[in-house]
Amino acid sequence: MTSPFISVQNLCMNFEGKCVLDNISFEIPEGDIVGIIGRSGSGKSVLMHLLRGVEEPPTRGSVIYHMSACDTCDHMDVQSQAGTTCPHCRGNLVTTDVDLWGEQTDGMKARVMHRTAIMFQRTFALYGDDRVIENVLHALDDIDYPQEKAVTRAADLIDQVRLSHRMMHIARDLSGGEKQRVVLARQLAKDPAMLFADEPTGTLDPETARIVHGMLIEAARKNNMGMVVTSHFSQVIEDMANRAILLTDGEITAIGSPKSVIRSFARDYHEIEESLPPEIGETILSARDVTKRYISVDRGVVKAVNTVTFDVAEKEIFGIIGKSGAGKTTLSRIISGIIEPTSGEMNIRIGNDWVDMTKPGIDQRGRAKGYIGLLHQEYDLFPHRTVLDNLTDSIGLEFPKELAIRKALITLSVAGFEIGRAEEILDRLPAELSDGERHRVALAQVLIREPRLVVLDEPTGTMDPITKQDVKHSILHARDEMDETFIVVSHDMDFVRDVCDRVALMRGGKIIEIGKTADVLASIESE
Repeated sequence: MTSPFISVQNLCMNFEGKCVLDNISFEIPEGDIVGIIGRSGSGKSVLMHLLRGVEEPPTRGSVIYHMSACDTCDHMDVQSQAGTTCPHCRGNLVTTDVDLWGEQTDGMKARVMHRTAIMFQRTFALYGDDRVIENVLHALDDIDYPQEKAVTRAADLIDQVRLSHRMMHIARDLSGGEKQRVVLARQLAKDPAMLFADEPTGTLDPETARIVHGMLIEAARKNNMGMVVTSHFSQVIEDMANRAILLTDGEITAIGSPKSVIRSFARDYHEIEESLPPEIGETILSARDVTKRYISVDRGVVKAVNTVTFDVAEKEIFGIIGKSGAGKTTLSRIISGIIEPTSGEMNIRIGNDWVDMTKPGIDQRGRAKGYIGLLHQEYDLFPHRTVLDNLTDSIGLEFPKELAIRKALITLSVAGFEIGRAEEILDRLPAELSDGERHRVALAQVLIREPRLVVLDEPTGTMDPITKQDVKHSILHARDEMDETFIVVSHDMDFVRDVCDRVALMRGGKIIEIGKTADVLASIESE
């Protein structure tokens, strides 16, 4: 039988009197890949932090690592290696148990954490101006890897994640999937015994996500590495995990094979009522031959967006779809006025006037930007401001207190919160919310400014199916009740199918097909 690597015993966590984790107990064997699934607010991220030994200690309970420690140097290994020779100093590896949250006086916690690594959700954590190989060399330097061997080791790691053909590329020029593989190479440089992957592919298109999943599984096998993966997506858990845990409101409600746990999770899935067919208005956005070129040292002229033409009507929900690197995010930033195109026109109707977003000035782009909202996939909230402050004075909206609270509650409701929960979180900091709740607050931060056009860049990247339905409802409700127009940039085909009236399919910076959502998706599926 495989030795246990981590034992979680009676783990409890309370925040401000609210129970977030309730008497959690389970074991992770050596080399096992465990998937943790549950909807937003179920406690997944809190559990992940406690397993890693970061942030606040638990209210009660323990996280015990069963390892072997060198009696000469600081090296730690899995417990099955006890009795063997240390690969670093030739000392002896001796069995030891370390309670990560117990009273440690000899630095054992730090030694354990040195053998773990983390891949965060929605952030690539790369040196954007450095080359791929330089990013991996930085990771090796962090662990004092011998300099004379570092270049060869970095090249081996890049080859392991199948990015040798991008070794000399600047990190910021990579697609989302390629960036995530560089992140993996950087984490593997630490030679971890345990990798924590927190929603590792939530913002990637399905095909790219499958590639990264395969890389993670292969890395675990090749490096004899255990892994804990959290996700809202049942397919991620089914693809990757040997065993799965379902968290519901801080409790383990199912544990076992991924398929059996996913069946339990699916019982909570519910579909909302369908929205009435919309009354689409006149054209509100008109793009003509929009092009954005970048100059890259390695790749020369890169056409991120290449002569794109399309229209969007009032009250329409228009989708822009395509794989990672297709140009979707660049186009969304042109639409919202964050970057200027190299050529072409991006016209938006404000009242009865047409404004060209490509022209600077308070009467052109400056006038239009106030009516365009953007929620990008790397969204951020002010960490030291309450939810109410994030929604009002932090973004320059000055309301009397009473009106501010009323407006915030209405907007949070539109963003998918039950009114009772909205009232609960007004005075909380973002760190006290679940990841899904933070995303909905960020959406509310956009909607509270009452834009005429809202651009949503990967709005459901790391959401569970039930929360996706909340977001779907908020978009449809805002369109039906507030005459809102949305542009949804996404790789989530199920979500696009549910909410978008029309979609544009992008490849290589071009729109290669545009039409009704069902027709375009059917065309993709038939390829």
